[in-house]
Amino acid sequence: MSRARQPPLVTGISPNEGTSWTKVTIRGENLGTGTADLVGLSICGHNCLLTAEWMSASKIVCRVGPAKDDKGEIIVTTKSGGNGTSTVSFKLLKAEKIGILDQSAVWVDEMNYYDMRTDRNKGISPLSLRPSNPLGIDIDKGKVPLKDLEAMFSGVSGEFTSENFSATWYLIENHSVTSFDQLRIAASNLKKQATKKNEGSLAYVKGGLSTFFEAQDALAVIHQRLESDGTERVEGSMTQRLQNVLNRASDTADTLFQEVLGRKDKADSTRNALNVLQRFKFLFNLPLNIERNIQKGDYDVVINDYEKAKSLFSNTEVSVFKKVYAEVETRIGALRSLLLDKLLETPSTLHDQKRYIRYLSDLHASGDPAWQCISAQHKWILGLMQNCKEEFINDQRVGLGAIALDLEGDPCPSAFSRIRDTASLKKGGSLRTSRHSTWRYETPQQVQFVEKLSDVVIGQLPNFWKLWISYVNGSLFSETGEKSGQVEKSKKNARQRQNDFKKMIEEVTHRLVKLVRGALLPSTLTELELRLYGGWESKTELTGPWLTQVIHTVRIIFEALVALEIPNDLLQVIQDLLLELRHHCLVVTLHHTTEDVKRVAEKEDWVIDNEGITSLPAQFEQCMVQMLQSLKEPMDTKPGEVNILQLDQDQASELCVDIMKVFINCLEQLSTKTDRDIDTSHMSVDLASTKLFSGIQEDFCPTLEQRLLIILSNCQYLEKHTFLNLAEHFEKHGFTGTEKITRVTVRAVKELDESLFDAYIERKSDPIVGSLEPGIYAGHFDWKDCSTPTGVRNYLKEALVNIITVHAEVFTVSKDLVPRVLTRIIEGVAEEMSRLMQCVSSFSKDGAIQARLEIDSLRDAVASYLSSESHASFKQALEVLPQLHSGADKKLLEELLNKFKSSMQLQLTCFQPSNVQPVKR
Repeated sequence: MSRARQPPLVTGISPNEGTSWTKVTIRGENLGTGTADLVGLSICGHNCLLTAEWMSASKIVCRVGPAKDDKGEIIVTTKSGGNGTSTVSFKLLKAEKIGILDQSAVWVDEMNYYDMRTDRNKGISPLSLRPSNPLGIDIDKGKVPLKDLEAMFSGVSGEFTSENFSATWYLIENHSVTSFDQLRIAASNLKKQATKKNEGSLAYVKGGLSTFFEAQDALAVIHQRLESDGTERVEGSMTQRLQNVLNRASDTADTLFQEVLGRKDKADSTRNALNVLQRFKFLFNLPLNIERNIQKGDYDVVINDYEKAKSLFSNTEVSVFKKVYAEVETRIGALRSLLLDKLLETPSTLHDQKRYIRYLSDLHASGDPAWQCISAQHKWILGLMQNCKEEFINDQRVGLGAIALDLEGDPCPSAFSRIRDTASLKKGGSLRTSRHSTWRYETPQQVQFVEKLSDVVIGQLPNFWKLWISYVNGSLFSETGEKSGQVEKSKKNARQRQNDFKKMIEEVTHRLVKLVRGALLPSTLTELELRLYGGWESKTELTGPWLTQVIHTVRIIFEALVALEIPNDLLQVIQDLLLELRHHCLVVTLHHTTEDVKRVAEKEDWVIDNEGITSLPAQFEQCMVQMLQSLKEPMDTKPGEVNILQLDQDQASELCVDIMKVFINCLEQLSTKTDRDIDTSHMSVDLASTKLFSGIQEDFCPTLEQRLLIILSNCQYLEKHTFLNLAEHFEKHGFTGTEKITRVTVRAVKELDESLFDAYIERKSDPIVGSLEPGIYAGHFDWKDCSTPTGVRNYLKEALVNIITVHAEVFTVSKDLVPRVLTRIIEGVAEEMSRLMQCVSSFSKDGAIQARLEIDSLRDAVASYLSSESHASFKQALEVLPQLHSGADKKLLEELLNKFKSSMQLQLTCFQPSNVQPVKR
């Protein structure tokens, strides 16, 4: 059976969009014959039949439900037409959340708000339900600390619900890195919100206009019914009758429930009393809460509760409140004492000190807690510094006692020094040394003491100074809110105590300086100061490297204090200490270098290179260079320091000259040692080397003449190279008076050279010269009665061989010494020949030929080494001889001279100038 009517068709809906519960009018065709015929209505998939109101076959009014779909069709279903269709659609908008303070023309589900308001544990105020992001852009918090913001914006807040709201604070805290474009969008959002708020009333009226009309209609219907009902009754209107009924009911109820109502009034009175007690339970619970929070360390909570109680009940006239408040004051007094004890407790951090000072200030403690803390810290730092010294002195005494027990019965009076200096121990003492050498003696105790003292000063004095600065500028109270009165009071107290604090810093710096002086420069302290700061008498004097480390440590202390911006006049004593330490280090290093130079000279091994130089000059130069390098840091002039080399030029120069002279004296002592005095245990000889003396054996020990030659060669090298190199090093390291040092040392080494050279010539020349006269007159030779010459006699050949021997000995050591030595020896031989010829009364012809032959042979053989004095001596000798007038005599002389040169050619070769250069290593 077919339906009688066509299916419903929806052709329009007004409005075509809206939020849930929006009232809409649906228009179309075949929408039903009545309310009973309408069996279904859905908008965007949600059944809206319960709110539907059938008006006509072409009009239905309903409210949109909370559909899941954002947009959908409107489907009407009737009994007569079945399921319908739609040519239009409805767009469902998301409803804005209406706050509890916002106007609304419709009923709002308050379940969520009710839950939050009635949850007493959460304690959320209505203001907290406001939007957390009023600008409508992403919050991008920066890295500005909250403490800095509180300091910059005193008395305001970054919370936009606060009465003291600061927009600048809010932007820095939540949008410090937000781009400018985003901030423009935020400004636009704020303008929209302001516009919406201004138009709120009008929009409210527009949005709820239909609701107003419905309410008006309902009230009109009620009014009509009341009017009609009143006209039909004699007793009066319905409202009048209702009033009479209510009055009678009230009288009857009063009669029936008078006793109940009396009990109710009493209960209300009791309830009001309990409400009062409940209202002031904060005060009654405060003593116990204070005790609990103190035990937990929540001092901020205690202070806040106390401030609240003080503002409410400090002037109360209620006896109960007075009694409870007195108990609160007792607990707060105990808290003040506790905080003061914690404040004066050491050690403590700067953060804790500031925290306790603020707490005591908030609790209105008597006196000046900040100055009390500064005074306590000052005494503690001084005590730490003094205890540091006492600790090392006591360790020193314990160590001495232990060593004395170990060495009991040892006859040596300097046992402790033997343990400190392992190099001086003999065999048998090494076991004892190994036992104690690691017992805190790797680093001298004075150095350890200064380093620990440095840790104390650098670790404690900066916080001490920062606490004072916070006291001066009033920043001790910057984290406790607006406390301008306390800040001004703090600044006033600081101005009054400025001189006292300056004395505290001076006492700390002077104590530091005197403790260091007592350990390293005891001679600069008075007898009374030595008893307080000394006690290091049993310690040996530090060497240069350890003093350098101490200087480095003291400079670190000075730089750390300068970085705190402590006035320079308070640190001048440390500058003076540094100056004396640097000067002391310079003097000690130079003195120790003198001893090192002596030890270097004692290790002379007499091994020479191709130039006749031993390793001694190089070792001496290396020793001096190491000394200068070790003095580099002490002599460096830091900002504010004085150049110690310019401060005491003469002493440094004299000490350097002394070192040079000590080395030269050591060379002289080496030259005069006998063979038995020479220690050959450290000598090493390479038998395969061509640099050594010929014929050297493993037990080689140089003769006195060889030592003289070696030292002469070393002297020349010192003069020409070593001293000049050292002069450059002295200038490079800032030494003044370098020219004087070089001049004095060169003169000293020249004097030694001349002395040693004369000694060598005396030992070599005298035997040769002394053998001439006996050789000439051997066999009763007579110049007036001699046979015809047949050649040069043996005495002259022996003299030449002796000279050749000297040449070989000198050449073996140093080729450069050969001309100097041979020239001097030949001068002596020539002078002796001249003297002997002048002593002859007369010569025969053959005697004259023989004498001329021998003089010419000697002169020609050593021609390369003739000096002006030698030439003059030979000339004088020849002038004494009779002249040869006969050609035969001259020819004989020439033949014999050639014969001599020919027969002695090999031997005389050494006297010829050599072009062969020594082989370099």
